[in-house]
Amino acid sequence: MMKPWLKRWRLVVSLVVAGVAGAVQAAPERVVSLGGSVTEIVYALGQGGLLVADDDSSLYPEAATQLPSVGYYRAVPVEGVVAQSPDLVLASENAGPPTALARLTGLGLSFKVITDQPTLASLYQRVEDVAQALQVPTAGQALAEKIRGEVAVAQQVPATPLRALVLVNRTGPWLAAGGNTTAGAILELAGLENAMASQQGYKPIAAEGMAMLAPELIIVTQASLRASGGMERFLSRAGIASTPAAKNKRVVEMDDLLIQGMGPRVGLAIRQLKDAAR
Repeated sequence: MMKPWLKRWRLVVSLVVAGVAGAVQAAPERVVSLGGSVTEIVYALGQGGLLVADDDSSLYPEAATQLPSVGYYRAVPVEGVVAQSPDLVLASENAGPPTALARLTGLGLSFKVITDQPTLASLYQRVEDVAQALQVPTAGQALAEKIRGEVAVAQQVPATPLRALVLVNRTGPWLAAGGNTTAGAILELAGLENAMASQQGYKPIAAEGMAMLAPELIIVTQASLRASGGMERFLSRAGIASTPAAKNKRVVEMDDLLIQGMGPRVGLAIRQLKDAAR
């Protein structure tokens, strides 16, 4: 027969273990997201109410733009994140600089790095990672299946393999999306040829270079178009007006995060690009 003191000891131990487990499993209540695609996934999972702040690249949905911003995720301000008193930070693997991230983890913040490569495989893993971190794995599985279905439907639409160019203006010279970019990957998913595929990343492009590339389809982000004075002014720019894209009225604007972020709406991005190429 077990002695009374041993019973009591085991009860105390079990309560302590249960308490620790409960603390470990406690769902986050104050979340900061760093990276537009990460933020969009949080909302797509129905967990937007947990966010207390995000970053400047979090442009979708509209609710994300109403949250306090801690700055740009590639230049994370430590003080801005800490000021939000988060119990979880979800950060794109492209967030930085490393010294800032090291400081955040050194301060004891719960910090989850989320895969963020320009591939569908990375997107599905990203959805799973965010869902696991927010403790809603079932919602993550459902979202991943929804995205897969939408991508499959979009890819069944016949593609027109035009030479395409994605342009961005970040308050400086115009930049074109080259290889190893999300924009380039989405062009490929839509059956389009990236006119800048031989270049890696985003590269400045002058009027002469644009004319030489002779893109048959030009995609410009909404924010860039607003910054440049609208579509009419954009079309009149040197190097744009002479392109086959401008002559054939195949210059379109797209939601910034739709073309630059491999997120839950990637199926929509593929469909929009295929429609624009017809």
